[in-house]
Amino acid sequence: MTLIYILLATILNGMMGLAGSVTFLLPKRRIDLVIKSLVAFSAGTLFCGSLFHLTAESLEKIGTQPTFYILTLGFLSFFVLERYLWYHHCHEGGCEVHPVSYLILIGDAVHNLIDGMIIAAAFIADIKIGLVTTAMVIIHEIPQELGDFGVLVHSGFSPKRALLLNTLSQLSAVFGGVLGYFALSIVEFSNYLLPFAAGGFIYVATADLIPEIHRHSEQGKAMYYFLLFVLGISLMITLKFLGE
Repeated sequence: MTLIYILLATILNGMMGLAGSVTFLLPKRRIDLVIKSLVAFSAGTLFCGSLFHLTAESLEKIGTQPTFYILTLGFLSFFVLERYLWYHHCHEGGCEVHPVSYLILIGDAVHNLIDGMIIAAAFIADIKIGLVTTAMVIIHEIPQELGDFGVLVHSGFSPKRALLLNTLSQLSAVFGGVLGYFALSIVEFSNYLLPFAAGGFIYVATADLIPEIHRHSEQGKAMYYFLLFVLGISLMITLKFLGE
């Protein structure tokens, strides 16, 4: 049954690669607002979910020192992944175009492979933790995939080709989920992957998403984005209390 949950969760996550299709329906001005709103909300869910769900679960299962050592390793690993695979969370279609758009897709595929393994580890540890982790991953994937789609189109891909390549890259999460299920079930290592994921998600929230909110928030909209950030935090806290 756990494998079925993992497959459904990673396939759903893979479908987020189709998020760019909404750009066919909305004017650019509206798309920018939607992306920035999702960025603010996902920053709150990632940051708070990493602390109240993944880190809290890890503290119970493996103790304080291993949790924070591995959390730090996860934070640093995501830093390296972003820096050396050029995995940038560009949330606007008009951002600087890099001549290595294929590397963006490769980096995205690697990241989604890791996401799939993280989802598998979460479901192996506890079904409720798996559901929350899946929600965290998907919520932050939506603005990222919208941004990636914009970058690919701006780099010269046709919209249809960009959508196809982005979705294929996103579906590597399914392979990561299956790989994670069998590998982690054998070595019983899933509890140690949770704090690694927490560190990675904290990195994404603090290094990518929150600065993006500050950089693009007009004075009049600053409170609006802050409230969305708090809403994301509130959602994760509420889910924590409901799960106890």
